[in-house]
This record gives sequence, C-alpha cells and structure tokens, in this order.
Amino acid sequence: MRSSYKKEDVCLLLKDITGLVKPQPAEEREKLIQSGRHYCEMLPVEYIPSAQYMETYEEALKNYAASAAFAVGRLADKIVEQKGRDTVLVSLARAGIPIGILLKRYISKKYKICMPHYSVSIIRGRGIDGNAMRYLLGQCRPEQILFIDGWIGKGAILRELQKDIADYAGVSSDIGVLADPANVTELCGTHEDILIPSSCLNATVSGLISRTFLRDDIIGEKDFHGAVYYGELADSDLSYSFIHAIEEKFVMENPKEEPSFGGFGYQEAEEIAGAFGVSDINFVKPGIGETTRVLLRRIPWKVLINQRYGRDKSLAHIIRLAEEKNVPVEYYPLKHYKACGIIRKLTDV
Repeated sequence: MRSSYKKEDVCLLLKDITGLVKPQPAEEREKLIQSGRHYCEMLPVEYIPSAQYMETYEEALKNYAASAAFAVGRLADKIVEQKGRDTVLVSLARAGIPIGILLKRYISKKYKICMPHYSVSIIRGRGIDGNAMRYLLGQCRPEQILFIDGWIGKGAILRELQKDIADYAGVSSDIGVLADPANVTELCGTHEDILIPSSCLNATVSGLISRTFLRDDIIGEKDFHGAVYYGELADSDLSYSFIHAIEEKFVMENPKEEPSFGGFGYQEAEEIAGAFGVSDINFVKPGIGETTRVLLRRIPWKVLINQRYGRDKSLAHIIRLAEEKNVPVEYYPLKHYKACGIIRKLTDV
C-alpha cells in the first residue's frame, strides 16, 4: 500500500485500490447509506479545506500540540508498564496510524525500545480484516498485539473489536487511545475530550490514504481491506508536519491525567438520541473527533456544544466547519463531551 509515511514508521496491511473506486459526494453517499448500502462500499470525496479553515487547523495545532503530546506520553508509559516491552503496535486505519507512529517514536526516545508498528482495517458492522490478522499472527505472538486508535467516541469500534477478537486465541481486545471521554478503557492518555489536531483533516494528515474500503468486486477473498492513495494531494500533505509538531512537545515526565467523569459515554449518546428524537444511535457522534468527522464526511443535522466550553479554542475548527456548511450549532448540557454531531436523516431516501 502506497502512502507518504516512511516504511520504518508503519507497515500498512492494506490493498492499494487507487483508480478502482470513484469517490462520491456526501449527499449521494448519505442517501445510499440511509437506504441500506454499507459505508465501507463507497469512498467520500476528500474535503478540500478553505484557507480560513486551514488557518483554524494551524491555530489548533499550535495551541493543542502539547496536550496531545502529554496524552501520547501517558499512553506510552501505560503500554510499556502494562503490556510489556515486546508489544507490537497495531493501529486501526486510518485515524490510528499517526497515533501509532507517535507512540512508536515516544517509546523509542524514552525507553530505547523499537516497537514494530502495523496498521489494519476494522469496519463497523463488517469487523476486523481477517487476512491482516492472519498475517500478523505469522509475524508475532498473539499476546504481543496491542490495537491503537486516535480516540473513542461512544465505543462502537471497541465493541466491534471485542466481538471479532474472540476468534483469535490469545489476542487481547484492549485498545490504546489518546482520548477516551466515553470512559470505557484505562489504556488511554486522558479521559478528557481533548482536541487531537489530526482529527481536523482527512488524507492530508494521514499519509495521503483514504478511509478503508471493502466490496466483493474489488477486494478478493485473500486480499487485505483496501484504501486509495491520493498522490495528487502531495503538495498539501501535512502528515509529517503534524507528527513533528507533536513530537517537539514530548516530555519524559508527563502531567498526571484528570480523573474520569463517572458513567459511560454510550449511555449519554442514548440520552441525546432520546432528547432529539433520533431513532438510530449511529446518527449520534459524540466527542470532538467524531463531530469533526460528521462535518467532514457526512450530512450533519446539527452540532451540540457543551455550554461550559462555548468559547473553548479546541472547538474553533468545528464552529468554522459548521459555518461553512450552514449547520446549526446548539448549546447543550453534555457531560462526557465538549461537542456532539448529529447526522441528518434524509427524508427523501
């Protein structure tokens, strides 16, 4: 699989399907998804940020690189202490890839350990890539594998992982993330809903690769899940400038994390669904990262902002995107999260 990442940073267990799938506009994809087509069988048109939005991203990177770096350090310490020095990092493509690279670099710097780093695809409703798992288990022992992602929204991918990994004896369904506002794992950098600046962009901060793809006419029985390489975006590639910005803020003794808020994020998502008459819990996307994804890739109905964080700079890119796309923003008494995106149900499906 081609990408703009260096081979020493990550081995992508993905099939290159560049040129085989035509990306579709958000409105077209949303109609198909809501009429029963699985999202993994299509690819979105990559969002091209406006100049104003890129200014907002650069500001976010400047303001929140340190908090992201602290989360990387705290998670790395937990990985070495709890999982061991021979851990193999397996990031979930694509949001987990830059996080896996940062963890690999931090652990190398602090502990002088070179942890292998692979990336595999997992798709809600379709599961983890079985061919990638079989490849991995040919390279390392089951107990060495640790899955890595960027953040947890309400925990859907974690539940998918727990269900799938039962088929692989000795492999743990533990997942390490920078931010877990849903409060479902202790293997995290923080339980706070922090801004991870890479969540603000798509391929241009993720090695120029698409989200992962799975459709029988393109992905054969023995193939890894697929992804597209966007070589035409090379002039806009910020993948390593993001990594270097976080890396520059690494410290070897990280501030202690804040205690978690009680309860679980999934329960709060259910409460939000009930309050707004949303029948499908998958339309409720809590957390900064998930709210950003809704605005970048789906058709949003509205964005909820935690009223305590109305002027929080970590939400500036969300406010900017909502303005650009004419999405209403409401203040709401969120508990675990600073923001929540709600997908619009398309009545003309």
